[in-house]
Amino acid sequence: MIETERTILRPVAGKDKHEIFSYRSDSLANQYQAWIPKTLDEVSEFISNNPKEINLPGTWFQLAVVKKIQGVVIGDIGLHFIDSENRQCELGITISKHYHGQGIAQETMRAIIGHLFGDLQKHRIIASLDPRNSKSVRLCEGLGFRKEGHFKESLLIAGQWVDDVIYAILSREWNEKARSRHGKVVTPSREQMRKL
Repeated sequence: MIETERTILRPVAGKDKHEIFSYRSDSLANQYQAWIPKTLDEVSEFISNNPKEINLPGTWFQLAVVKKIQGVVIGDIGLHFIDSENRQCELGITISKHYHGQGIAQETMRAIIGHLFGDLQKHRIIASLDPRNSKSVRLCEGLGFRKEGHFKESLLIAGQWVDDVIYAILSREWNEKARSRHGKVVTPSREQMRKL
């Protein structure tokens, strides 16, 4: 379990299915997502397929984003452990549209990136985005990710060929960005986080 100022990140559980279905099934809010469930059974399968432990090469591990005060699931973060050496990870985040514009995505991403680089000793983290998804592009750039590649019509999603943009950050880049001139960790203000 990982805790931020406003959220708790923990593995998804069967009890989360209604809340996950509520925000994940919104096809307009999630228009750039590859998976938009149509039934609760799809969400139950999604949850039951989550590995029993985190950090297994070749797996996706899903964390629920739980709002502390209300205790409700407001999103999820997917972690894809992509290489056999287990030093690289892909991540993605989905937040309910009711919590957009509050800096929660940035707050939770900072926490999970810190965990991946610090506790799990990852070397490189990537994010795969549809370039039309300007909010996710701003989120990644605000966190210090660099654009590494733009692949034209490389993914077939819902019967449509779409572009894929890869953003990435290295452990040393994350650590350098997190330190001020005096060697102190720089924490963004609430106002800065609200902008994303």
